[in-house]
Amino acid sequence: MSGPSPICREIEAALKPSGMLIRGTVDFPAGEGPELTDGSHAASVVLLGNAGGSIWPAFSRWKARYDGSDPLDIWSKEIIRPLAQSLGGTAYFPSDQPWQPFQQWAMRAEGLKPSPLGILIHPEYGLWHGYRGAIGFAVKAGDNAVTHVGHACDCCNSKPCLTTCPVSAIAPNPADFAVSACRNHLATLLGRRDCMISGCAARNACPVGADYRYPVEQLKFHMAALG
Repeated sequence: MSGPSPICREIEAALKPSGMLIRGTVDFPAGEGPELTDGSHAASVVLLGNAGGSIWPAFSRWKARYDGSDPLDIWSKEIIRPLAQSLGGTAYFPSDQPWQPFQQWAMRAEGLKPSPLGILIHPEYGLWHGYRGAIGFAVKAGDNAVTHVGHACDCCNSKPCLTTCPVSAIAPNPADFAVSACRNHLATLLGRRDCMISGCAARNACPVGADYRYPVEQLKFHMAALG
């Protein structure tokens, strides 16, 4: 099997101090990729993100000096945009319009499927991973061969995520996730003492990727953004 492409090696080296990782690549038929800065269409995108708490040390140090809104989005853009420009690519972010299909890209790049929580479940990282951005290129950027594995949720007999939520917001079908029940619970005293501090109870109950569970401060950060 061939190693990473020259583009991917440059990306990996540049991202190492931030803890961001290459989360896979997606190739597109001619004219079907996202639009690049010059108006043409990308031949491929490289997805960038975190596994477990990989980004937390670097991000938390930066955040201590930042006093503004949307710190994780701002930090991600400060890292990814200059890198994209230096490599002649175009940066895309989940928070920016025009909205790009990050979840579809992720499913194509890593062969993942949604969990009942709506979060894509990874065979190694479980629910403890994320996508911070992507870089599009006019040429193929790397090997996008995906090893498709069985859906982790299909192999889970006990499915504790469906029974642990204190307000039964989780359903087998991700589309049936009761968002309002979840948010209402987070606003209660119990919710503020439980999920808002320790993280989503259903997410914590998932046995897949437990070793990648976010550190406590990262859990609090993400729950505060959700609440």
